[in-house]
Amino acid sequence: MAKTASPPSVLEPQCPSRFVLERIADKWTALVIQILARGTMRYAELQRAIGGISQKMLTQTLRSLERDGLVQRKVHPVVPPKVEYSLTRLGRTLIEPLHALCRWSEKHLAELQANRARAKVRAVAAVADRG
Repeated sequence: MAKTASPPSVLEPQCPSRFVLERIADKWTALVIQILARGTMRYAELQRAIGGISQKMLTQTLRSLERDGLVQRKVHPVVPPKVEYSLTRLGRTLIEPLHALCRWSEKHLAELQANRARAKVRAVAAVADRG
């Protein structure tokens, strides 16, 4: 009797779905998706809208998203060249979950920062007690 394949699970170490999770859980991916949710944009517009992303990182992120079928790159045959980026149908399915993740980050920022500050104080006190 043939063994049936189990459904994909990110909890399984060898499951390829981990590569998908790695792509969509990336900070820059989340930001690119959030910005492109507003509509089609050119490269420089994207870079300005995201802020703090290097040209190299934006290029790598866009290429990965295009390869995965989440972003469409359209080159217009004009001089100078005009290149636009937009979300594909599949890419648009990420808008809501990534939007929720971004809002969660904003909503709980103060609490997370307070937790980190307390942990830092405890770590410094522990080092001082040993010294």
